[in-house]
Amino acid sequence: MPDQTSSIISKVWGLCGPLRDDGVSYGDYLEQLTYLIFLKMSDEYAKPPYNKQTGIPVGCGWSDMNTLTGAALEEQYKQTLETLGEQSGILGQIFRGAINKVSNAAILYRIVQMIDREKWVSMSTDVKGEIYEGLLQKNAEDVKSGAGQYFTPRALIQAMVACVRPEPMKTIADPCCGSGGFFLAAQSFLADPANYTLDREQKEFLKNETFYGNELVATTFKLCLMNLYLHNIGDIYGKVPVACGDSLLTDPGYRVDYVLTNPPFGKKSSLTFTNEEGEQEAEDLVYNRQDFWTTSSNKQLNFVQHINTLLKATGKAAVVVPDNVLFEGGAGEIVRKRLLATCDLHTILRLPTGIFYKPGVKANVIFFDKRPASAETQTKTVWIYDFRTNIHFTLKKNPMQFADLQDFITCYHPENRFERTETWSEANPDGRWRKFDIAEILARDKTSLDIFWIKDKSLADLDNLPSPDELADDIIENLQSALESFKELREQLNESNV
Repeated sequence: MPDQTSSIISKVWGLCGPLRDDGVSYGDYLEQLTYLIFLKMSDEYAKPPYNKQTGIPVGCGWSDMNTLTGAALEEQYKQTLETLGEQSGILGQIFRGAINKVSNAAILYRIVQMIDREKWVSMSTDVKGEIYEGLLQKNAEDVKSGAGQYFTPRALIQAMVACVRPEPMKTIADPCCGSGGFFLAAQSFLADPANYTLDREQKEFLKNETFYGNELVATTFKLCLMNLYLHNIGDIYGKVPVACGDSLLTDPGYRVDYVLTNPPFGKKSSLTFTNEEGEQEAEDLVYNRQDFWTTSSNKQLNFVQHINTLLKATGKAAVVVPDNVLFEGGAGEIVRKRLLATCDLHTILRLPTGIFYKPGVKANVIFFDKRPASAETQTKTVWIYDFRTNIHFTLKKNPMQFADLQDFITCYHPENRFERTETWSEANPDGRWRKFDIAEILARDKTSLDIFWIKDKSLADLDNLPSPDELADDIIENLQSALESFKELREQLNESNV
């Protein structure tokens, strides 16, 4: 790691302890860094050689704050946040509702001075990105923050991008983009000289025209904007690549070449409201959209339909979905049949347990290519890679690495997926890579895509049981999953007045 990177990262991390002791979470610290670094960078852009019009109102600049201490610094910072939150454009979007959450004036002063000593505009985006990625991951690990739902393992994101292989001058969307992880991985892939040598026009397109996103949670939306900006995606003076709001509410109108996404876990979308007794109640959201194949309150199924809408007629998608999307009846079966008929759903990656921050999650990545309208069923063969059976990771002791997914990427054969070779055979029943003809799929009960064939060794061989901590994790995950199922059953019984 270069000295500059190591130095600034150690300074940023050095303040985490005192802030945590003062009741400031990683997420709040990251948010305050977002505001302060933005102000410092705007100040740098306003000076030679850039001389840009930053749009920062008089009295709200970095120079109005960086020499202050104590109560004067707190008051100036508070007034700056309030004023900027009233502005239009990206300024207003980043600062809307912003408040100072660093109540200790001495620590706030240390943060301001730390930022003041660095030249952020000239700093490599890798340095700024590394700071942000590290804090985002810490925030996701902080269970109390609940941020884990926005955090997809970076190794999985990189593998999905490596398989899809996005091309220059094409558009990429993530309708629930969280902190922007898929965008950053796609940008890194496209900018890597080992993949492409970009000319000036292609670099400009990558910066300003490639990405389209939505994020529902306002604080995460702000983190995403700054994260993208620090990685040279978008421009504070130009179009904002990400919108804040529920992406499922409507068809946004644009169509893209790729969708890379991990919709939030949890089967139902709900709207919270206060009833006549003043109590909080949740009402299931059902999206009645004409572009959807079926109506459902299951947000996972709704996201699959929404992604289909977003894709151009030749668009490609890689989407993380929970197991229920592969086997659920009713609306689930309708969505699967229509997806198989109108798209080429060519690949399913069965993910291992222990890689997400929410326990009990069993998930997959589905890869599908949209096809122009045709009476013919577009899916001919579904290839499945079982990366779950007899494989287990943990978040801290044994986290999944990119290298762990290398065999899947090799089997996927991104260079030409029509030249694949099965590793499964009757002679090798434990082969993880196997294809299924569409006729086999359609003949299955409810057109289920939840297919596995490898024997679970933990059930067959008592002499090779997993370690106690792995067994404990499995028990917790299974209990969590069972509890979720019982909750859903109770909701269904209540809805049916049974």
